[in-house]
Amino acid sequence: MDIIETIKEQIANNTVLLYMKGSPNAPQCGFSQRASQALMACGEKFAFVDILQNPDIRANLPAYANWPTFPQLWVAGELVGGCDIITEMNDSGELCELVKAAVAKAAE
Repeated sequence: MDIIETIKEQIANNTVLLYMKGSPNAPQCGFSQRASQALMACGEKFAFVDILQNPDIRANLPAYANWPTFPQLWVAGELVGGCDIITEMNDSGELCELVKAAVAKAAE
């Protein structure tokens, strides 16, 4: 399967998806740590892809997403953004609202 097709499938099959360095319980950079902690605080399950273990995704996702850095948060098939945006949304309460609404809609 083409790597872009793999990326599209991951985004389509996971309501909340975080592309990050490492895992939520063992992040490999501070940005991924802050992003995953903000998501975990919402109390909803989310999927993640460790880009360090997936070099093809790491190489191709920035062009597909038109977003150059990691982590990248995708909710309901849409790119939300990276660490700064995730942090700002978490601080304002928008992140949990977005995540909970998307998870509830996906469960319908």
